[in-house]
Amino acid sequence: MNAFSRREFLAASVAAGAISFLKDLPAAEPAAEPIIDIHQHTNYRDRTVAQLVAHQKTMGVTQTILLPAGTPVDRPSTGGGKHNYLGGVGAGGNESVLAMSRQYPKEFFFGANDVTDLPEARGEVAKYLDLGGIIIGEQKFGVELDSAESQTLYKLAAEHRVPILLHLQHGTYNLGFERLHKMLEKYPQTTFIGHAQTWWANIDKNHTDQRVLYPKGKVTPGGLTDRYLADYPNMFADMSAGSGLNALTRDEDHTRGFLDRHQDKILYGSDCDDRVGSGPACSGSQTIAAIRKLAPHKAAERKILYENAKKLFRL
Repeated sequence: MNAFSRREFLAASVAAGAISFLKDLPAAEPAAEPIIDIHQHTNYRDRTVAQLVAHQKTMGVTQTILLPAGTPVDRPSTGGGKHNYLGGVGAGGNESVLAMSRQYPKEFFFGANDVTDLPEARGEVAKYLDLGGIIIGEQKFGVELDSAESQTLYKLAAEHRVPILLHLQHGTYNLGFERLHKMLEKYPQTTFIGHAQTWWANIDKNHTDQRVLYPKGKVTPGGLTDRYLADYPNMFADMSAGSGLNALTRDEDHTRGFLDRHQDKILYGSDCDDRVGSGPACSGSQTIAAIRKLAPHKAAERKILYENAKKLFRL
């Protein structure tokens, strides 16, 4: 039997915690209403193109944005190569997402990415934006989020009028979450999208131990994430992965209020690596079901699952 990776163990823990919450929810079956998924990957843990197409259809997703990995290199920002391919999950690079979007031009769109502090990163990212990329990311590298190299990409995003998506994980990726407001203020023309453990843990005003990446229990409004979304027009949220699902399911009362006050800023993403697209094995389908249950009204649900992304990415 293969041993679980740390990511797989954490994902399994989050999924287990969400099962009781989700057992009474309707399945995320293909619906007449369109859904945009802003966060998927090619070759995710060796998942094939055909499997990804089937997975998205099963979830009911009608349009998907593919986020590439950066150039595989051995340097501190990739953990000495350990974190190549977006944290070692096997995600495909720029060429792979471009190829899939060309194969399925109505259903799949692509982003552009590279290791933040590579000298050639700006040129590599710009190349794929010029080919039609609609986002920079997923930026998932061991750099300070206000580093000079990060700021080069923030400027590039504004120049090309595309968002940049940051994987915010304390001690590992895009460090310095408490300083993100300085970048939001310095680059008001850049659209930032927050994602991952540290982003979603900080919905809670009382979240003080940043080493806890998947906090449980009741949430007190007013955490850094809550404030960033409320105070900065250029800050958006990616609801994907186990971290997003955990934030949705840990406190239903808080979630209803959070989705209400930030209904124009939240974007649906899946970021799940399964092959089935339904049930407890698929965090993406569970997230869709949770949004449908906890959105304050139908209009907010449609914004989160479709309209916000359609507007932001001009799809």
